[in-house]
Amino acid sequence: MRIAIDAMGGDHAPGQIVKGALIAAREWPDTELVLVGNPEAIKAHIEGALPPNLIIHPALDVIEADDEPVRAVRRKKDASMVVAGRLLREGQADAMLSAGNTGALMTTGLLVVGRMEGIERPALAPVLPTLDNIGVLALDLGANMDAKPEHLAQYAIMGSIYREKVHGIQRPRVGLLNVGTEPGKGSELTKAAFELMERAPIHFIGNVESRDVMQRSCDVLVCDGFSGNILLKAMEGTAGAVMKELKDAFKSSLLTKLAAAIMMPGLKGLKNKMDYAQYGGAPLLGVNGLVVKCHGSSDAESVKNAVRQARLALQARLIPTLAAEIKGKEVSL
Repeated sequence: MRIAIDAMGGDHAPGQIVKGALIAAREWPDTELVLVGNPEAIKAHIEGALPPNLIIHPALDVIEADDEPVRAVRRKKDASMVVAGRLLREGQADAMLSAGNTGALMTTGLLVVGRMEGIERPALAPVLPTLDNIGVLALDLGANMDAKPEHLAQYAIMGSIYREKVHGIQRPRVGLLNVGTEPGKGSELTKAAFELMERAPIHFIGNVESRDVMQRSCDVLVCDGFSGNILLKAMEGTAGAVMKELKDAFKSSLLTKLAAAIMMPGLKGLKNKMDYAQYGGAPLLGVNGLVVKCHGSSDAESVKNAVRQARLALQARLIPTLAAEIKGKEVSL
């Protein structure tokens, strides 16, 4: 398998991206990794010879975090993200991943890679952390700010297939993010989506409140990109605040410092449990190729985890399986 990596996208690019690719190349010698970006900038972060399964593909432009997505993708033809998408579309790569501009990656998926037949809107689907370490697949968490009920129903079907085929969960439970568990709760969007999801070929368990997500009250959580992104950032911010408070508390006296030294392994485990980046990147489900979005602030470990996730999806033949099953599973509107 061959995975194209946008080496220039992300807050810590290219340094952490290159470092993560090097770790992944050494861990999985059967996988060829293609670092797409400015060769000189990439080589500046490589000491010694490249692993035999790691190559550099030149792309001299970059899509910045504040670029307008559609304009950037259309005008910056030699941007690392766009070139990686082109490699995927042309069959020169089996998957691509990027930590760059989320809107631009969504646009690259639609305009360069192409939308999957039968899907109106692709969705970002990361795995959110849960207390049992299994996680909840949540979609959409930021690809589309405005969604229609039929989009949410399609997210539910795609998420259910992904959870079963890639994660091996039989008959995954699908929940709809809402302000209450009763069927009549929520906005006009969630009420209409609820009715569609009841008729969809999935194991729909009804509405789920955000406070229950970390208890893994469902295996697939469906929401619009606006609400989903707020949920994601709220969880991320809460986890960061809790860890900061614990750190400050353990620094308050000699006794607490000694306690911290004893509890350090457990605290590291807690930190990892609350960090959704540990699960790897988020696939952009609904495009005609495997596109994985890494967190914008991804470090080398996160990049390696994203490569691992891409490998699992390729081994499970996610995209062809998803395309075939979507054709056979229609939502009655």
